[in-house]
Amino acid sequence: MTNAELVTAADVRLMQGLAQRVTALCPDLVNSDASFGELAWNWGKGHAGEGASWRRRLWFSGGDLVAWGWAQLPRRVRRGDGSVKDVTGAYLAYQVHPGHAGLVDEVIDWYDATAGNVERTVLPSAADEFALKRWAAHGYETDQAALGETGSWTQLNERDLTEVEEPVLPDGFRFRTADEAGPEAAVQAHLDAWAPSTYSAEAYQGVRRTEAYRGDLHVLVEAPDGTMASSAILWLDEANKTAEFEPVGTHPGYRRRGLARAMLLHGMHRARAAGATHATVACLGAPGHPEARGLYYSVGFRELSRDAPLVKSPVR
Repeated sequence: MTNAELVTAADVRLMQGLAQRVTALCPDLVNSDASFGELAWNWGKGHAGEGASWRRRLWFSGGDLVAWGWAQLPRRVRRGDGSVKDVTGAYLAYQVHPGHAGLVDEVIDWYDATAGNVERTVLPSAADEFALKRWAAHGYETDQAALGETGSWTQLNERDLTEVEEPVLPDGFRFRTADEAGPEAAVQAHLDAWAPSTYSAEAYQGVRRTEAYRGDLHVLVEAPDGTMASSAILWLDEANKTAEFEPVGTHPGYRRRGLARAMLLHGMHRARAAGATHATVACLGAPGHPEARGLYYSVGFRELSRDAPLVKSPVR
């Protein structure tokens, strides 16, 4: 593999452009990990530590990107607590413009050749009937484990921002932005909410360097003792006037106090002031993961689309 095949910041900007065009045409066809905000978040936080295991291919038509594949190959992941996880399979994030749907076969062939004889997973949209048939024709099957009671598939939720409830925080808590709180506090807020995590100061610097990041749309809730108890980043897609929450997290010691709910409402008000008319957020969709889904439903989100997790086992 050459360096030209690694995923670059310029590639991500092209991928985001395709995400914007697909969102405008058929928002339910935007694959998991292929949305405007998710692309920036995943590349920003991960490229420094995991970028050497990423491969990509781009397909163009008339100068426009119409399809891409981003393969994450087997690797060793080190978390902030010192633990190590060996990822033995491959995962593909991808997107194909609906006007060039036939390219999905080329994406699949490239993925199989790039990943080799390891377990391969992918998450096409459940609404993409054509793609699902093509993946099946290439030997991919429904990932039953991912669809189980506590499975890992996600659903995308949306709501409009016409009327947004006013947020209410408990006494002594206040809203902050990452611009106000500073990098160290923003990183610690994420680590507290998502431990054990691979996130780091270096990862956050990568996130901040993405073109889509705005510190004024990175919102936090500060506790009376100065702890950043909850945080979320909003990614503003100006073309579609949509703000995407990713990630959203709360410190375990401050949960069940209404902080995340208030923060989401506050974030929606800030997004609307920035020009957004809609908001989206993803969550685990399996029955055994009701917490985040219930939170998002409580502030007006409803399901827009969901993953159809597929897997192809290696040949023994």
